[in-house]
Amino acid sequence: MARARQYGVIMQSMEQDPYLWLEEVASEPALGWVGERNAGTEAELTAAPGYAALRTRLKAILDSKDRIPYVGLHGGHYYNFWRDAGHERGLWRRTSFEEYRKPEPQWETVLDLDKLARDEDENWVWAGASFLKPHGSRCLVSLSRGGGDAHVVREFDLDAPAFVPDGFSLPEAKGSAAWIDRDTLFVATDFGPGSMTSSGYPRVVKEWRRGTPLADARLVYEAQEDDLSASAWFDYTPGHERQFVQRQIGFYSSELFVRDAVTGVLTRVEKPEDADAFTVRDQLLVQLRSDWRIGATMWPQGALLAIGFAAFLAGAREFDALFLPTETTSLDGIAVTRDAILLTVLDKVKNRIVELRHADGAWQRREVAAPGMGALGVSGVDELESNDYFLTVTDFLTPSSLYLGHAGSDERELLKSMPAFFDASPYTVGQFEAVSPDGTRIPYFTVMRADTRMDGANPTLLYGYGGFEVSLTPFYSGVTGAGWLDRGLARGGVYVLANIRGGGEFGPRWHQAALKHQRQKAFDDFLAVAEDLIARKLTSPDHLGIMGGSNGGLLVGAALTQRPELFGAVVCQVPLLDMRRYHQLLAGASWMGEYGDPDQPEEWAYIGKYSPYHQVSPQRRYPRVLFTTSTRDDRVHPGHARKMAALMGEQGHNVLYWENTEGGHAGAANNEQTATMWALTYTFLWEELTRKSSPKSANLR
Repeated sequence: MARARQYGVIMQSMEQDPYLWLEEVASEPALGWVGERNAGTEAELTAAPGYAALRTRLKAILDSKDRIPYVGLHGGHYYNFWRDAGHERGLWRRTSFEEYRKPEPQWETVLDLDKLARDEDENWVWAGASFLKPHGSRCLVSLSRGGGDAHVVREFDLDAPAFVPDGFSLPEAKGSAAWIDRDTLFVATDFGPGSMTSSGYPRVVKEWRRGTPLADARLVYEAQEDDLSASAWFDYTPGHERQFVQRQIGFYSSELFVRDAVTGVLTRVEKPEDADAFTVRDQLLVQLRSDWRIGATMWPQGALLAIGFAAFLAGAREFDALFLPTETTSLDGIAVTRDAILLTVLDKVKNRIVELRHADGAWQRREVAAPGMGALGVSGVDELESNDYFLTVTDFLTPSSLYLGHAGSDERELLKSMPAFFDASPYTVGQFEAVSPDGTRIPYFTVMRADTRMDGANPTLLYGYGGFEVSLTPFYSGVTGAGWLDRGLARGGVYVLANIRGGGEFGPRWHQAALKHQRQKAFDDFLAVAEDLIARKLTSPDHLGIMGGSNGGLLVGAALTQRPELFGAVVCQVPLLDMRRYHQLLAGASWMGEYGDPDQPEEWAYIGKYSPYHQVSPQRRYPRVLFTTSTRDDRVHPGHARKMAALMGEQGHNVLYWENTEGGHAGAANNEQTATMWALTYTFLWEELTRKSSPKSANLR
């Protein structure tokens, strides 16, 4: 309280929150508070043994010219966005496929973001480009100031290459724009008062023609103020051109409409509200989050169904099942080529690929021969004109490789391989299960040296997320390898990835098991994995650290406040922590489908029991915590981390706080900032988890 008075800030609220002033993102008092804590954190951690060498090594990894330059095809060119030491903000560039096949392709620069930022005196961060398809020479370039979700949109001529004078241009907003044709866009943006939802996203979609004021754009659709958002797009598939409008009611509920291009009349696609639906050529695909009864048939949640789109609009409901889940499988991804659909399936948290073709009114399927361990990523090269696809193969210890695959064949061409950024030969990967309090078996991966001693003294980092149906699968990371596994010491770090409920590893049922009033199950799962690691003597509380970001920040915040005796250190990144006010901050209202509405007493009754900001206590002892966030995060408010750090500090707990002034929800806007962020993070963890020589015991359930 005294600290806030010193800044002359009035702290008064219905909930008597003494740190509301820290929610004022760019206020002088709040930024002064941030600056003081950044200085203290940096002074301590940058002086630690090995910090400087680690940061240098991480920066070299991030800037490495041997990284895979992933590409997307348009108009005969393969486009890539690239950052390295000489291009801090990045280059948007392109090449031919013949060049791309070479070890060192020749690239043509399309847009130099560093030069653009200097010329315009703007802190531009690349936010992507949307091409006029199938063969147009224009695109819409999105640029963010400092890395936030809000961005400006500007029309770009790919032939010039340069921005189009007096072309389409949208001011900064959280919104979307999509091509209808060369002279017409669907636009969902901030049109002024009343045009945004309570979640901060557009609720109004308009059709904007070139040469006319944006204010005169034709209304297409208007969602409700308490919906999440509205959007529209054009399916450019020759012979199947259609306009679609979507009302996103909540995070997991939506309505889909097909729009008559002449009259503007909307026809609702009669799918379940919580199902996703989209067209592939003449077919409508529906992915279910809940069971769907049609006549005598009950389609299970997690299924992917297909039917002729015209027939469906005419009333037909005779679906074909493209994927049906089992207890151990879920649908992880869908990719499209000219004649095929490729499904990426998760089977016990490992990927496999199924190829589907629709011919003579029936679906044909085959299993694609692909590596059986690790993660597979599939994307079509050109869904209109080619049956080629890109296949990315990765696991914890094998550098990622990019292949060119061909629908109808198991043959593939190796295009690019990432170099080994650390020596993986001493390490081994294992998969284990912990048992949650309700008996559910929770899988988790371990990455550690093959000669690791089960003596409870291994510095171990447990990572989790457990929300929004996001699946955590094996991945190769030079930053994780160099920063944690390979510390150049006899006893390296152990890395653990937990596949807890709330995620999508086993489909919608796994996610829905931890929704709203059942959120505690995700926390229980994570704590069960921690206990299992300790019981197996892989580590002990003194040497066990946990880390999570965003929803994962809430996860580790709950673990910290519920079972502090299990852990020796906590890294809480861009987190949600004040669950009483989360829905009033930035995009928070859009997540009430995940957590619940704290304004409803019956829902706050269960939310309040785990809200870290409300559960932290001066009477308990906690492991040391490093909170990290970004001033420019316009998705999860930095006030969550600020207030939690301030409250814990006031209560006498030992915490560190670091806030990057750029970077958005990713926490960093360029390789320089990313290297600093991870060097601070891994230095903190290493210092905390290796300074204790004798393991303490945990009061296990």
